Amino acid sequence: MTGQYLSIGLLLLVAAALFTYWKVSVDRHRRRLQQLDVRVHVNGIRGKSTVTRLVAGVLREGGMLTVAKTTGSAARVIGPRGEETPISRRGAATINEQIDVVAAHVHEDVEALVIECMAVRPLYQQFSQDYMVRSDITVITNVREDHQEEMGETLEEIADSLAVTVPRGGVLITSEDRPHLRERLRRRAEERGSRLVYADPESVADEDMRGFDYLQFKENVAIGLAVARLLNIPRAAALRGMWKSVPDVGVVRLRTYDVLGKRVLWVPMFAANDRESVVLTFSTLKPIFPPGAPVIGILNNRRDRGRRAELFAHMVPTDLAPYLDHLVTFGAYEEQVSRTIVEEGYPAERVHLLGETVQPDLDRILRTITGLVPGRDAVLVGMVNIHTDQAELLIEFFEHLQGTEHRSELDESRDPRRMPPGAVRMLGQQARRRPEARGA
Repeated sequence: MTGQYLSIGLLLLVAAALFTYWKVSVDRHRRRLQQLDVRVHVNGIRGKSTVTRLVAGVLREGGMLTVAKTTGSAARVIGPRGEETPISRRGAATINEQIDVVAAHVHEDVEALVIECMAVRPLYQQFSQDYMVRSDITVITNVREDHQEEMGETLEEIADSLAVTVPRGGVLITSEDRPHLRERLRRRAEERGSRLVYADPESVADEDMRGFDYLQFKENVAIGLAVARLLNIPRAAALRGMWKSVPDVGVVRLRTYDVLGKRVLWVPMFAANDRESVVLTFSTLKPIFPPGAPVIGILNNRRDRGRRAELFAHMVPTDLAPYLDHLVTFGAYEEQVSRTIVEEGYPAERVHLLGETVQPDLDRILRTITGLVPGRDAVLVGMVNIHTDQAELLIEFFEHLQGTEHRSELDESRDPRRMPPGAVRMLGQQARRRPEARGA
């Protein structure tokens, strides 16, 4: 009996120690959050990483020392100077990463936090908002059909799932343009004592977009301007901050390259992977494609994204047929995808398999693509996902062609010309503290 009592006592001590550690960690996390003047939680289906970067740029240029964290195509922490640090993971990403970022990067001088929602399941989204971020401003970029397994089959159900990240007694900002979905978000915000602000893309002038050297959408910029109005940051400063912010690695930058004697306009659109975003991007870009140049689309399908592969297979004969002269498949599900595309009316002779069923090297990929170009010019568009063997070969090839012109987003983020006013102020404060510390 004595041994049993000792075991029970030991278990109770371990439980008490774990509870104490948990309680201390939670209290520290909340104190770090409470010291911040502004906390912004960015959710939505498309554009979360881009909007996180833009909003952080607005706050930095508005004079606030701001830490941002994106998940996106490559997870990053963006410090008060705008400098980026990759997030290293030992296993699968979890929402606990949000707590680690706050602990490591929110020090006493930091005034604002902009953090991209990592969670997909509504329960985890709500936990992330109510316990990990506790934002006073939440952004829901838009409502699109994606992650239906976790968030619901209809747009209305998806809107409700996203709305669990609305703050209590705060502000919800959205650029969702469909009135019935926006009204649904408004009702969910009011249920939590918050108000909705519509970031209207019509408020963004063409001139406001000229400062971006990559494909950007007025919907995203409108959100940044809405945050600026809410926090009394001048419009000019807000735009300057967004122009200076380094784009996500998955953004579309249009460049033309010489590939085996052909001039190929490379459009890396891999980060756009829902129907509406892809169709919108094509309609935006089509007027600037070289006249008469064949447009070759790449469906890049990951093994763990079967639902997305199926979606795009159905999109090709309907939504994308007016834009695409040829289609190349990379990655997984090639036979199923190509069969669906042809059965629904897209010509079989315009579908070319270059993925897992073929396992091509780079030379074969390039020769197949350029062989589809009868003249001098072509447009090559990558879609659906980034990471497959074939896509990575192609991305690395185009990056190599950029040569000395190419700078990684990490290098760009450390460019002194991007340093915001708040960082200059912070450096001055640190310089003043050093003599004081030496005198002490």
